[in-house]
Amino acid sequence: MLRGIDLTLATGSLVMLKGRSGSGKTTLMNLIGGLDTPSEGEVVVAGQALHALGDKRRTKLRQADIGFVFQSYALHPLLSAEENVELSLRMAGWPPKQWAERIKSCLEAVGMSGRSLHRPGELSGGEQQRVAIAKAIAPSPKLLLADEPTAELDTAMSRRIMALFRQLQDEGMTICMTTHDQTMLEVANDVYEMADGRLG
Repeated sequence: MLRGIDLTLATGSLVMLKGRSGSGKTTLMNLIGGLDTPSEGEVVVAGQALHALGDKRRTKLRQADIGFVFQSYALHPLLSAEENVELSLRMAGWPPKQWAERIKSCLEAVGMSGRSLHRPGELSGGEQQRVAIAKAIAPSPKLLLADEPTAELDTAMSRRIMALFRQLQDEGMTICMTTHDQTMLEVANDVYEMADGRLG
């Protein structure tokens, strides 16, 4: 349960949430992304009051404007890496003629171009995580919510992903992520610690 959360994510900022497991980080991310609705209070993203929208409109807004990187990766098991990325473009309404180039560039950005035809079951946890990141950023969402996006990555790849996030941030994307990695916290605009459902 979250209590008394008052958080504003400035456009183009990189905000990190830290805290122990069970502190409320993932719950807060789900509320920001419209996957859950608050019992009281409000959540506004890109000028839209998510808590006031119906399921269909909230889903449409998520598909177009909010990218998610889940700890569970949330990849379709029967689709290849490039087909998973294509799926996010399809759902966001991107024109088909733009798919191929965008899929290629996103998989290259996370170092997965050489494994693009493999399905999730043929990939390691770290590789699945990188495909999940490519899938999330492909539609160029206004807001990227990433739950422990570097947890399965080695140091070099973590740095590459954070460099990618900084590039996206420079391009105007707002990024909110959770992490336990102290080195990741150093690149954030703001760091908030959560404990017992409260924001410190």
